[in-house]
Amino acid sequence: MAPADAHTEAGAGPAPPTDTGAEDTLDLPLPEELLALFEEETPAAPGEDASATPALSLPSNTSVSSASPASSEPGDAGPAAGRRTATSSAALADLLDHPADWGPATTPAGVFQLVPVRLERDLAVISRWMNDPAVAAFWELAGSEAVTADHLRPQLDGDGRSVPCLGVLAGIPMSYWEIYRADLDPLARHYPARPHDTGIHLLIGGVNNRGRGAGTTLLRAVSDLVLDNRPLCARVVAEPDLRNTPSVSAFLSAGFRFSAEVELPDKRAALMVRDRTHRAQL
Repeated sequence: MAPADAHTEAGAGPAPPTDTGAEDTLDLPLPEELLALFEEETPAAPGEDASATPALSLPSNTSVSSASPASSEPGDAGPAAGRRTATSSAALADLLDHPADWGPATTPAGVFQLVPVRLERDLAVISRWMNDPAVAAFWELAGSEAVTADHLRPQLDGDGRSVPCLGVLAGIPMSYWEIYRADLDPLARHYPARPHDTGIHLLIGGVNNRGRGAGTTLLRAVSDLVLDNRPLCARVVAEPDLRNTPSVSAFLSAGFRFSAEVELPDKRAALMVRDRTHRAQL
C-alpha cells in the first residue's frame, strides 16, 4: 500500500506544473548496495571447486522491498537470500546513513528531530494517528494496534532500506515519517531512479498540529536533513496521491518540484523531487 502523505498541509494548492526536464530520463547503473544483494552466476574454472562459486544471478525484479508503504510487493526470499557474502552484509549495513544520528533541525516552529521508532514505546500513538479518518483515507491502516505493528515490523526487522521515525517538534511527538531508499524500492520501477535517491512518507498526527504551514516547514526540514547527512544522495523524492491536493501543495512550497504523474499499484501519484543542486533557490 502506498500512502499519500496525509495532511501535510491545509488548504488547496495550485495545480502542479508538468516538468519536462531531461534530467529525469537518464539511465544510470544500479547502486552498489543493490548489486551486492546478488552475485552473478560465474562458471567454475577447470579444476575449481564449483561449490566455492556462488551460483547467484541478478533477477529482473531488482527493486524489491517489503519495508515501505510504496513497497507492498514482497522481497526475494529465495535461496539466494541465504547465500549473501560478508561483503554483501557490510554493504547493506548502513543504507540510509543512520537517521538516528542526524541530530536536530531548527525550524520556525521549533526544534525538530527524527527519532527512530521503538515498537514498545511508540505503537500506541502511531496506531491512534492511523485511525484518524483523514489519515486512514490515504494510509489505509486503520484498525487495531496489530495492524500498525504489522506495518512497522518489516521495516524494523529489515535490512535498513526503510527507517520509520517519529517526528518530535519542541519535545512533542507529532508526526510519523518513513525515510527509505527509493532506488532500492519497487517505486524505482515506475520512474528513472538514480543511485541513492531517498524517499519520504509522512503523516502529521493530531488536528491541532496541522495547518499554518506545518507541513511545508517539516518537509523542508526533513529533506534538508536527508541532503545534509546523505552526501551521495542528489535527490529527495516523494509520491503523494494526486487527489491529496494539500499534500502536493505542501511539497511544492517546501522546494520540491512536480516531476511526473506515476501510476502505482494502489494509486495515481504525483512524483515530487527536491534536487540538491537547486535547494538554495527553492
